[in-house]
Amino acid sequence: MSQLKHIAAITMVRNDDFFLQRWVEYYGRELGKENLYIYYDGDDQTIADFCQGTNAFVHPKIGNHVVAAEKARLKFLSEKASLLFSEGYDLVIGVDADEYIVVDPCLGLSLKEFLSLKEINVCLSPLGLDFGQKIGEEGDLSLSKTFISQRHYAQIGTRYTKPSIISQSCRWGSGFHRVKGHNYHIAEDLYLFHFGYADSKILRERLGDADRVAQGWEKHICKRSRTIKYATEKKARDFDRCTRFARICQTWCRPPYALNKPAMFELKIVVKIPERFNDVI
Repeated sequence: MSQLKHIAAITMVRNDDFFLQRWVEYYGRELGKENLYIYYDGDDQTIADFCQGTNAFVHPKIGNHVVAAEKARLKFLSEKASLLFSEGYDLVIGVDADEYIVVDPCLGLSLKEFLSLKEINVCLSPLGLDFGQKIGEEGDLSLSKTFISQRHYAQIGTRYTKPSIISQSCRWGSGFHRVKGHNYHIAEDLYLFHFGYADSKILRERLGDADRVAQGWEKHICKRSRTIKYATEKKARDFDRCTRFARICQTWCRPPYALNKPAMFELKIVVKIPERFNDVI
């Protein structure tokens, strides 16, 4: 194994301590808590006790509408990532609190070991998997067990194939969905697991959150919650075969309106997650 790289993970969060707690647990184990940088969006937020050992800060609230706020949020996080490079980090991972970048367990490598073996020119993307809840089979999501032991179905989604890992100062677009002015490169055996719409109870709570509704999140939440419908109703397909296809497809296919984002012909492919992932998150 070559020398391990110095890697930071950065996020901004508002009213989302449930997923943030697992985020801290996971990335703290993979990278070390001292390399986690968490920004609470709004002076009305309180840093949770589980953030002890991380670099957690309360920041004045950024914007009051989802579109403008997202642009400002990612500008802020891009600037913070640039500062981390100036402080000696080799790589910075930028993800939301409900997103977890996972190395295929078949490799037997930690996230830090995997990324240390990669030569990354500007950015690297994991393949995105958007987890749903299979109604009638899967209950409420709990922090008492690993997430993947409770959620077994995910849609292969281009929205979550993000250039989340960067090796130099650059500018993320809204939601970390692209790096402005640069192409993206999808790594083999690396996945971004998104759990934000994987629980019907949490979604109902979000739709009842007056703060989120006031910022214009209601339509977005309703649209993305279709992942639960897909997980419940669509036949799950083979994970390894479909992710291999998706990685090739997303590498070569681009939407005409954004040539530095992946596309996949609007295919709605649901896969069943192999048991080898059960203990990861």
